[in-house]
Amino acid sequence: MYTLGIDIGSASSKVVIIDSTKTIVADAVFPGGAGTSGPVKVLAEIFLKSGLGWEDIARTVATGYGRIGFHQANNQISEITCHALGVHHLFPSVRTIIDIGGQDVKAIAISKEGMISKFVMNDKCAAGTGRFLEVMSRVLETDVSELGALAGQADAIVDISSTCAVFAESEVISRLASGIKPANVAAGIHQSVARRVAGLAIRVGVTPMVVLTGGVAKNEGIVNAFASELRQEIVVSPSCQITGALGAALIAMKELINLRAQEASA
Repeated sequence: MYTLGIDIGSASSKVVIIDSTKTIVADAVFPGGAGTSGPVKVLAEIFLKSGLGWEDIARTVATGYGRIGFHQANNQISEITCHALGVHHLFPSVRTIIDIGGQDVKAIAISKEGMISKFVMNDKCAAGTGRFLEVMSRVLETDVSELGALAGQADAIVDISSTCAVFAESEVISRLASGIKPANVAAGIHQSVARRVAGLAIRVGVTPMVVLTGGVAKNEGIVNAFASELRQEIVVSPSCQITGALGAALIAMKELINLRAQEASA
């Protein structure tokens, strides 16, 4: 008995398949989100990796920015709920979750049972998001995956004061033009993101343990800057990109078990 969770974000698509013991059978991530071929390609990848097909999947739940447009799902659930359940499954002691997505940031406080007690979300401005880091990496003429390593070479942190992504880009260009080392500017960019995200976290209340999710969590510079801002240890799972999809698969399994129980008692 298998269920599938798919998280269709703005920048990437993630899929997880679990079995009846809630063990991850396979997972896959593809760099293409809503409105792209990403969902189709990530599904092809996971079925190839797992040796399974649609005929083996008993129930599917979709989450993320593009969930409504995914018509192969039995249900669509908010990514906030799915991230909370996915992270809680991996880290039962978690109380604060920060999810940095491609175009938004979410701070979520959860109970010991994994239920959402409070959340805040920034989806009106690119500052503090994965998109912001992509723009900044282009200005610094480096790949976004290398941005954290570049910041690690800094011998000073240059303050990036602009809270708007557009103005911050101009500020970074100005800093570089004045001769400031790219590494020091990169460190300032990480601090700027951490400062903005920490503000959201403080609004929901920061209670250990704090878990960072999303692709940006793979950036060690962001993790370190965020830990410094919050003065808390930040936990990052190797599964940081797939927690939303995992939560969706877990919900699908719970729904499936309930449906079969209802059928058995009918």
